[in-house]
Amino acid sequence: MPSKIVARRSQIHGNGVFAKAAIKKGERVVEYKGKRRTHAEVDAGDTGDVDSGHTFLFTLNDEYVIDANESGNVARWINHSCKPNCEAILTEHEGDDRRRDQVFIEAIRDIEPGEELSYNYGITLAEKHTRELKEIWACRCGAKKCTGTMLQPKKKKKKKKR
Repeated sequence: MPSKIVARRSQIHGNGVFAKAAIKKGERVVEYKGKRRTHAEVDAGDTGDVDSGHTFLFTLNDEYVIDANESGNVARWINHSCKPNCEAILTEHEGDDRRRDQVFIEAIRDIEPGEELSYNYGITLAEKHTRELKEIWACRCGAKKCTGTMLQPKKKKKKKKR
């Protein structure tokens, strides 16, 4: 079956992925592929730098990350949006090998030919969200209610009752 998507230059940021044909709501569009690396390997390397604002890393589970810098496919070019038309679906493989878990990009609404695909990256950082980090992880999606950053809001701590 021919692919319904193609990568090309994006007005959002760098490269993007666009529909070549209509994509229906609920349709699985593409698997996010790349080398499976442990969180420790990623933390020790240079492809997961928080200060770069650019990553092809996708957290797969508590043990592994998908590194699309190596053996990645077109899915790595799908941009973030505050008003996405797709979502990332994590699928756990039966058995104990967490490297076999997968991530699929699925349409959350009908997508017209020529439309750019996007999903919310859901980036969470333990660090304080400083002005500098928000600028590094700036969102350029152009949605009416764009948050201006790809970083997810910090969860507010509940006050302890006395």
